Amino acid sequence: MRRSLFMAAAAAIALSSAGWTAGAATPSDPGSYAAALADPGRPAADRARDEARHAAETLDFARVQPGQKVADMIIGGGYFTRLFSAAVGAEGHVTAWQPAEFIAFQASYGESLTTVDALANVEGVRWSLGAPAFPSDLDLVFTAQNYHDLHLNVAPAETAANINAAVFRALKPGGLYVVVDHHAVAGAPLTASDTVHRIDIDAVKREVLAAGFVLDGESDILANPADPRTASVFDPSIRGRTSQFMLRFRKPG
Repeated sequence: MRRSLFMAAAAAIALSSAGWTAGAATPSDPGSYAAALADPGRPAADRARDEARHAAETLDFARVQPGQKVADMIIGGGYFTRLFSAAVGAEGHVTAWQPAEFIAFQASYGESLTTVDALANVEGVRWSLGAPAFPSDLDLVFTAQNYHDLHLNVAPAETAANINAAVFRALKPGGLYVVVDHHAVAGAPLTASDTVHRIDIDAVKREVLAAGFVLDGESDILANPADPRTASVFDPSIRGRTSQFMLRFRKPG
């Protein structure tokens, strides 16, 4: 969550200069998402952010395909929800989750949910953080810049574990769970979620692997070596330029 109250794995092999590493999976073709990025239903403000957010590469890393069932977990302003809507097309479906606690804290989160819910293949939902009810047989659950929020000091200690378990149950065998978040310094405690709104990549790996997933891929396409990883993501010195990681987990089967 960009601003809110709730503010190991097998060795991998390098696969491309774009920064992917993976186990069994390999990058496909980011260029194949050109039509989704150009979709007329996406506002100009979203398209203006595509280059910085490496939108095509992110869709490729998440293996998004037409006809898939996707859940966008904690949608923020809805940028990725709209992108997924365009990418999965009329035969696909996107579940857009904005937690009730976030909406209660900041009205704009509810407004963002209402906006994406108007898309024909999107269902906006307001489940509590403590009671996610993902539909079954999902191809992908995706969350960007929000996983750390599961560890804010106002959230119950078991929040991340419970949500990871719910994601695992909802995915079809072979389904993917993709986590994008702001790098904290290596070994940073989970309290960094409150102080700088970041999380240690290894902490995410430990938690998600504990839920039964296997690590399927990593990407450093969003990494920024100039980010010291110690300032708050809202600090003007680094805001909008934080170093971020992308992790792809797979449900066995």
